[in-house]
Amino acid sequence: MHIQVPTVLLDGTVLAALSREDMYGYALTKIVQESLSVSESTMYPVLRRLKKEEYLETYDEPFEGRNRRYYRLTPKGRQHLEEIIDKWIVFRDSLNRLLEENTNE
Repeated sequence: MHIQVPTVLLDGTVLAALSREDMYGYALTKIVQESLSVSESTMYPVLRRLKKEEYLETYDEPFEGRNRRYYRLTPKGRQHLEEIIDKWIVFRDSLNRLLEENTNE
């Protein structure tokens, strides 16, 4: 079954991964793909949007004769991640209650 991932969940997953360490795009995509079914072509527009919203910043590091673009969480991005987590907890708890009520009938 394929479920389309809501933007806020994808954003939260990206921000959560970057809260642990800075990453370049391909590595970040692989980490996100461990949790969500998203393509590489989906990730780069998300990263551009999160950067435009000032949740991320970028810097380049040399790697094997070329530069690799790394993404880093900003303080604004960390705050946004905390808001997403808070909303997720409320959603998860509400859904769990609803599902438990249905299984107890």
